[in-house]
Amino acid sequence: MGNLNDNILLDVKGLKKHFPIRKGYVKSEKATVKAVDGVNLFIKEGETLGIVGESGCGKTTAGRSILRLIEPTEGEISFKSKKLAGPGEKYRQVDVMRSPPKELKSLRQEMQIIFQDPYSSLDPRMTVGRIVGEPLRAHALAKGERADRVAYLLESVGLKPDHANRYPHEFSGGQRQRIGIARALAPNPSLVVADEPVSALDVSIQAQVTNLLLDLQQEFDLTYMFIGHDLSVVKYVSDRVAVMYLGKVVELVSAGKLFSEPKHPYTEALMSAVPVPDPDFEMKRILLQGDVPSPVNPPSGCHFHPRCQYARDICKEKIPEYRDLGGEHFVACHRADELDLLPVVG
Repeated sequence: MGNLNDNILLDVKGLKKHFPIRKGYVKSEKATVKAVDGVNLFIKEGETLGIVGESGCGKTTAGRSILRLIEPTEGEISFKSKKLAGPGEKYRQVDVMRSPPKELKSLRQEMQIIFQDPYSSLDPRMTVGRIVGEPLRAHALAKGERADRVAYLLESVGLKPDHANRYPHEFSGGQRQRIGIARALAPNPSLVVADEPVSALDVSIQAQVTNLLLDLQQEFDLTYMFIGHDLSVVKYVSDRVAVMYLGKVVELVSAGKLFSEPKHPYTEALMSAVPVPDPDFEMKRILLQGDVPSPVNPPSGCHFHPRCQYARDICKEKIPEYRDLGGEHFVACHRADELDLLPVVG
């Protein structure tokens, strides 16, 4: 693999995760679910990359595969590790896919995750202090100072140090998610995958947790991969946004440009559903026809062509190239250069 650019923390190429469907007494493989089917993206140091798409498009599976919480089927994942750097090196470029167990454990310090569900992601038998301190114990960090470190982390996420003695059931959903955030920050990571971190929370709490994540990004010098389905939240927190459809990234560009100059018809349809805070502005809604195709048997050519109003014969026959239109605006669409798609204002 080539060297990463100085400002790129994570580079993912051709990432795939296929789940076999097994049936019968001998559990022979009958079909394959192509949950992630060739994802290409990169994340720069200190930025937030938003990942959006319909439910079932592979967002969460892609995030967990990058961290190797589930083993990818194939692909390349290159990460700039500072903890594994040798003498005289600022960082070491690590091939995450081929990292042995000992090296992968060290990488866990630098690559953490915030789970979507603040209820099932916390062990009800452990105190908050043990939950937040578990990464410190696992990586042998902050020996003799773990209680102080836990207290500092709890205060950083808006909780009190004496909350360390309580159990998860004593907290609200928003407070539980803050505990999960503190746990993710414990080993001092550089990359955090936030898997829909506010979608399970009340609307009144979502803004508080979202702003907390932005404050923590500055305080702890974090890089985020922010997975979500609420486009207004993703636009608010993200520097760049990747749009996924049926296991593939179909468009990747800066958040502002995605909303003002979408180049993929699927992006246009998603953007048309975003509420615009202007009573005089009438947004043309684009209603997609049919359902999302099955990842077991995706359509030929462009996976989106059965639902695309701009589809032509080439879209049905040939897989579109994922290419840079200029200015790091990546898109996978045969007609991206010629279409004048609907912009979104606000």
